[in-house]
Amino acid sequence: MIELRRVSKSYNKGRVKAVDELTLTVNSGEIFGFLGPNGAGKTTTIKMIVGLLRPDTGTIAISGLDTQRDSLKCKSITTYVPDYPAIYERLTGLEYLNFIGDVYGVPKADRLERMTKWLDIFELAHAVTNPIQSYSQGMKQKIVLIAALLPAPQVMVLDEPMVGLDPRASYHLKELMREHCDQGKTLFFSTHIMEVAEKLCDRIGIINKGKLIACGTMEELKKLSEDVSLESIFLELTDK
Repeated sequence: MIELRRVSKSYNKGRVKAVDELTLTVNSGEIFGFLGPNGAGKTTTIKMIVGLLRPDTGTIAISGLDTQRDSLKCKSITTYVPDYPAIYERLTGLEYLNFIGDVYGVPKADRLERMTKWLDIFELAHAVTNPIQSYSQGMKQKIVLIAALLPAPQVMVLDEPMVGLDPRASYHLKELMREHCDQGKTLFFSTHIMEVAEKLCDRIGIINKGKLIACGTMEELKKLSEDVSLESIFLELTDK
């Protein structure tokens, strides 16, 4: 579970409010989609959830743990894929995955089983012993996603996770996201792909100019607009 209570974050000495009094709960067992125009506050919110930024005001909790007071405990049960992943490119894919496994304390037997499974699913086994700097952008995205899955975290936070993925990899990622939440875990992700959010998410939040302007299931969001597609609802609400 992720809980944000009246969270705000400003830049430029308070003159630019990126996130404004955001209150939001993401439940266990839920895929939660976070939508918004460019500059709406999505990535700032995500970085505060995973502990890369401190909120100016408000509190954030992951599985009941305060992200400021219990920072390391929160990080130990959370994995994060940023919109532009920074990877140690001189490592091989295997060295990178083992590094992540060491950081999270994943037992060797579990690590091997999970790596074998996901390297096969994402069709990356043939390249795992090659340096990451030789990978295409899509391959780099796959290795980062495998690294996020490796610790079997309670909470996954993904910022635009499907960018650069081929259709097959995107399909498998969506299946893994659903599988993760069917185990009672939590997944929070941002996307600009409306069709994915509409079909995949249990609930959706829309942020605009730092404020949460809508939140609910697709059926609940449809009541806010005369249109029935998420794309039309999004365009109408953010235009206002």
